[in-house]
Amino acid sequence: MAELATIARPYAEALFKASLSDLDAAALWVEELEAIAKNPQLLQFSDNPNVTAAQVFDLVAGVAQRALPAMAQNFLRTVIENGRLSALPQIAAQFRAMKNTQSGFSDAVVYSAFAIDSAALADLAATLEQRFARKLNVSVQLQPELIGGIRVVVGDEVLDTSVKARLKQMKEALIA
Repeated sequence: MAELATIARPYAEALFKASLSDLDAAALWVEELEAIAKNPQLLQFSDNPNVTAAQVFDLVAGVAQRALPAMAQNFLRTVIENGRLSALPQIAAQFRAMKNTQSGFSDAVVYSAFAIDSAALADLAATLEQRFARKLNVSVQLQPELIGGIRVVVGDEVLDTSVKARLKQMKEALIA
């Protein structure tokens, strides 16, 4: 994993510097390319020695929901020609981290056993921003194995109020 992060860093830094004038627009197409590049069939196709870089580019550009701007096309061509399509999710993650650092935000992932409606999520986001003392970009991922409650990850900080965590704590207390 560290190797992939090392490969991705120069691409993410170059992309960040090139898109400083409009980071939000760049973030949109970077996220879309990240989602496309996570497809294992696409990665298998791109690794085929009989497939050209132009064919891979045409496929990725064709799958994209919106037409890619010129900067996105140039970036994607560079990544594909250098054989770094598999590093694109890591590039996107590092780009997002740089963007968040500049804007003063952090990503927060809320793992929940059940779906959270938008009003409850807004209240939760406000509470978490106070708890972590910074602005947060909150996203939700379902994890039914939590049984109930939530688990929040902000960078390397974790706040776990799930039923699963409480059961684990009770088990450890009973064993000790």
